[in-house]
Amino acid sequence: MTTPTLLVAGTASHVGKSTVAAGLCRLFSTRGLGVAPFKAQNMSNNARAVATSEGDGFGEIGVSQYVQARAARVTPTTDHNPVLLKPHGDGTSQLVVQGQAVGINAAGDYYADHWHDARDAARASHERLADTADVVVAEGAGSIAEINLHDRDLANVEAARFADAKVLLVADIERGGVFASLVGTLELLPDDIRNRVVGAVITKFRGDPSLLDSGLDAFEDRTGVPILGVIPYDDPGLPEEDSLALPAEGERAIVGDDDGIPNARSVTIGVPRLPHISNATDFGPLTATPGVRVAYLPLDASLVDIDGVVLPGSKNTVDDLLALRDAGFDTELATFEGPIVGICGGYQLLGERIENADIEGTRDDETVDGLGYLPTVTRFSHDKRVEPVHVEFDGNGPLAGASGPVDGYEIHMGETQLVGDALPVTGDGAATGRVAGTYLHDLFANESPRNAFVDAVYESASKDRPSGVRDEPDPYERAASLVADNVDVESLLDSVGVA
Repeated sequence: MTTPTLLVAGTASHVGKSTVAAGLCRLFSTRGLGVAPFKAQNMSNNARAVATSEGDGFGEIGVSQYVQARAARVTPTTDHNPVLLKPHGDGTSQLVVQGQAVGINAAGDYYADHWHDARDAARASHERLADTADVVVAEGAGSIAEINLHDRDLANVEAARFADAKVLLVADIERGGVFASLVGTLELLPDDIRNRVVGAVITKFRGDPSLLDSGLDAFEDRTGVPILGVIPYDDPGLPEEDSLALPAEGERAIVGDDDGIPNARSVTIGVPRLPHISNATDFGPLTATPGVRVAYLPLDASLVDIDGVVLPGSKNTVDDLLALRDAGFDTELATFEGPIVGICGGYQLLGERIENADIEGTRDDETVDGLGYLPTVTRFSHDKRVEPVHVEFDGNGPLAGASGPVDGYEIHMGETQLVGDALPVTGDGAATGRVAGTYLHDLFANESPRNAFVDAVYESASKDRPSGVRDEPDPYERAASLVADNVDVESLLDSVGVA
């Protein structure tokens, strides 16, 4: 018997596919099923380092499939997301196949030169997962109804075909026009894909769901597709897949100000909203810390009300460095007196210069001056370091006092070397005074470095840090409950063919 595959497909981007897929992964796992999450092709700059499918090294996958593997209680591998496109700027993306960077391509070049190989890799990954799982929970990308892409839609149409998948449609009612989007999606699907649709779920509903009853009945009468659930608006707290959840580049947003701590006892950590920001999931543990607010800042923002700064990762460090300068952020940072930490690309920004800059940036500059806060030089090359990290932490500067075992990961191009006096920081990092940099993603997911930095920010702000720990329910269990309480899971399992 062929292992059944359920494709969780959307009527549009950001409708809740990842949450539904993660919830189903945890639910099925809890029932004793062997679950394999899968996304044939993803586009995201939020990635994680995982083991390759062969187990002989490491590669990168989109964060949602890492999350779904955790939800399914399985070890994440590159098979869970065999094709990853990481937007690089100027209409190009870095292509990652089976965890390894292949090159940087415009969309047209990808479809002309690489798509067939990418499809073969995705198909092989699905076959390996299906060989060892009871059910594969696949996630689509964007809308499954993009008729201009149906001949090359790897994540949706193509995956449904080679996986012989049943399809669950997910539509977001908050956008408005939910029934039109569902009916329109069904109308635009190729006939063979339309015949695979076993149900639909409406997400992000606010209010009394009985108000939808007449609409649900009319939809089912018109299409013959059952509505298997209406999920209320709720955020289980899963890491975001991409930058859609962040404010636009010219906007400011505060996260973490719902903890009940008075403003007089809180501190605000500023994160510049880089045009090519990546791995923004690094900041979730800070927003979950009582008394800490994270402010995503436009590059021309003032730092007057900011107590600490974290420079985030970047998919294009060189262009983001030049964008910071063009907006005057470097001048603003020069007057800032609080603690500063740079992570990955942010660490590279803090150095004296970047060499071989034309390898990564879209401009021809071979050498670009950094912000000059650390005595380091970064030299880019085409080689890429992708590796999970488990080490004893050594912290200095605003991370002073942090020690003990930490877990994280590194994903970066280039090597950074000391060219002056500095103290070491784990993750090939360095620190001087109130400034530190490290290549270690997930730094703040570890209690010791997180507390060290937050303590440094409170001390710099001359405030007493509030005690206590914010109660954060398990996001995987919350996602599972959200699905279990609002979706007819039994009917879904039956239609997929899972006993």
